Amino acid sequence: MLKEVLATRYITPLREGGSLPGLVEADDLGSYVLKFTGAGQGRKTLVAEVVCGELARRLGFRVPRLVTVGLDPVLGLGEPDPEVQDLLKSSGGTNLGMEFLSGALGFDPLAFDVRPEEAGRIVWFDALVNNVDRSWRNPNLLRWRGETWLIDHGATMIWHHNWPGAETSAARPYDAADHALARFAPDVRAAAAALAPLVTEELLAEVTAEIPEVWLRDEPGFATPDDLRRAYARPLLARAATIHERVAAGTEGTR
Repeated sequence: MLKEVLATRYITPLREGGSLPGLVEADDLGSYVLKFTGAGQGRKTLVAEVVCGELARRLGFRVPRLVTVGLDPVLGLGEPDPEVQDLLKSSGGTNLGMEFLSGALGFDPLAFDVRPEEAGRIVWFDALVNNVDRSWRNPNLLRWRGETWLIDHGATMIWHHNWPGAETSAARPYDAADHALARFAPDVRAAAAALAPLVTEELLAEVTAEIPEVWLRDEPGFATPDDLRRAYARPLLARAATIHERVAAGTEGTR
């Protein structure tokens, strides 16, 4: 299970994020980018972050460590910004933290070079989880210690916002035309050959077990949290086998 920490100090909002994440200090003395249950799509965004982040980690991608962060709404009492104060007050309980990579740089496709093999792996993974938020406008990639790190997977698996239509939604192709790495001629087929066999029922069960149960309760159409965990796994297992055949090429093309 994800490590549990307790937020002890709210440091500052990070306004470059659409959901207004914040930087916090926790009782393990670590600093984390905090994503709130009270923001945007709420807990479903956090579930997507856990499923995609932990799946990516197990497939060999570099992803900041994820933790659950207990938040006492009292931390919002001293916050002068009313928007941030409301967010803190509405997010008491279990939230999601992403380890803060001090000194990391935002990825710029014009400033950094990426090999076709690595680009292909990232594009394939984004196709697998249907990540619509890794464009050249907003790469959601960091450069830290000379390596590329994946962040921000809240806008993935859009089918979980409409479970009755999930099968149809998950069967659609992936449009990589605006992908941040399209210009690097990503070798998607080689990535699929290496990674798709790793996406098994067992691996997905391990990944979905990381989702805090409190974020899965009371979902319409599901009797138990474990039923919902299996619903998250099924589309990913199906897409892993064939999604490389349904990636729409970007400007530079994919292989």
